[in-house]
Amino acid sequence: MRAAQVSKLEGPSSIEVVDLPEPVAYPGGVLIDVHAAGIAFPDVLMTRGLYQMKPGLPFVVGGEVGGVVREAPAESGLRAGDRVAALTMLGNGVAEVAVAPADAVFKLPDNVSLQAGAGILFNDLTVHFCLTERGRLAEGETVLVHGAAGGVGTSTLRLAKALGAGRVIAVVSTEAKAQVAKANGATDVVLTDGWLAAVKELTGGRGVDIVLDPVGGDRFTDSIRSLAGGGRLLVVGFTAGEIPTVKVNRLLLKNVEVVGAAWGEWVMTHPGYLAEQWADLEPLFASGAVTAPEPVLYPLERTAEAVAALDNRTATGKVVVQLR
Repeated sequence: MRAAQVSKLEGPSSIEVVDLPEPVAYPGGVLIDVHAAGIAFPDVLMTRGLYQMKPGLPFVVGGEVGGVVREAPAESGLRAGDRVAALTMLGNGVAEVAVAPADAVFKLPDNVSLQAGAGILFNDLTVHFCLTERGRLAEGETVLVHGAAGGVGTSTLRLAKALGAGRVIAVVSTEAKAQVAKANGATDVVLTDGWLAAVKELTGGRGVDIVLDPVGGDRFTDSIRSLAGGGRLLVVGFTAGEIPTVKVNRLLLKNVEVVGAAWGEWVMTHPGYLAEQWADLEPLFASGAVTAPEPVLYPLERTAEAVAALDNRTATGKVVVQLR
């Protein structure tokens, strides 16, 4: 099979398309013919050995796939030919054949393509976890998301209202990204230059209830300032590169919270949580209440370019590598 492999930790440019033996299903594993594979920011970090979990070299990039089941354990409820989205988690996704644990493989609704399915799980399950589990989103609250034209950002825009938000404010860096945010369901869009003042004006000085921040960097303190009383700032990641710090006395001013939101860590320590999440989200996709992402597709030969698009922050929406 063909696969996108990292053999040296020199960033996205070190990804090469190579021929590898097909994997064999391990006990409890589901063998999948991969049609498309999602790319996420941890893939960028892993190409440099900077992610907290480090697969041994060489490794295949990508942690989520959309494909067709070739072989599955009888007790899994899956059958050959089923259209599925699946998490391989740490690598092994951008390959023509992949194996995923049965509890991380989910049948796709008929109205969701395999390409879109490859882009659902990592970002949408992250956002679902952030807003429901860690953010305690209440009906009618206002959500603000940084990096709103990126993968996690567009997932937030697509999901927040279906999960109860009354208003969703997108923060983006360019007018072109503003159009992406609007297309994905943003109620309001503001540019990063002067975003705090714009948000204060939009909310009549009250502020927002939840800030979802996958960016980090120098806007972090202003994110705290943007919160209404009792608001929650959800720390999701640091695509800006800089890990910010907070003076905790700021939390006292309006009884606000800074909350860590590490979905992968939660999944590993809460058996059955993935199934609970999919039980919440699958009906929303099936009914059309939430649309599946419209991914930006790259062919397998351009996997390095696909990962680099997240690294240099030029990506808009979900990046997916198409293999079939």
